[in-house]
Amino acid sequence: MNKKFKIKTGDTVIVIAGKDKGKTGNVSSVIKADDRVVVEGVNIVKIHKKATQESPGKIEEKEASIHISNVAHLDPKNKKATRIKYELKDGIKRRLSVSSGSLLDK
Repeated sequence: MNKKFKIKTGDTVIVIAGKDKGKTGNVSSVIKADDRVVVEGVNIVKIHKKATQESPGKIEEKEASIHISNVAHLDPKNKKATRIKYELKDGIKRRLSVSSGSLLDK
């Protein structure tokens, strides 16, 4: 089963639901098997590391994944959540913002 997502690694997204609602960041990875994405600076969790003979115990912070339905693309012009549409121009498929029509591909 090959899943297709409109959100790709490197896209700028805004969180639209959950404890980090309103935060923005770049997508660092997409986990297709679980329908989740990891966004930089969003959904920070603390991981407790047990002490060993080589290193003392510590508490680390890292970014956890968030469900793909809780994020939306960020429109580059008006900085709001938007849907995307595809346009075929000169044989090249491009992603555009629905609200402003601005180009999302880099």
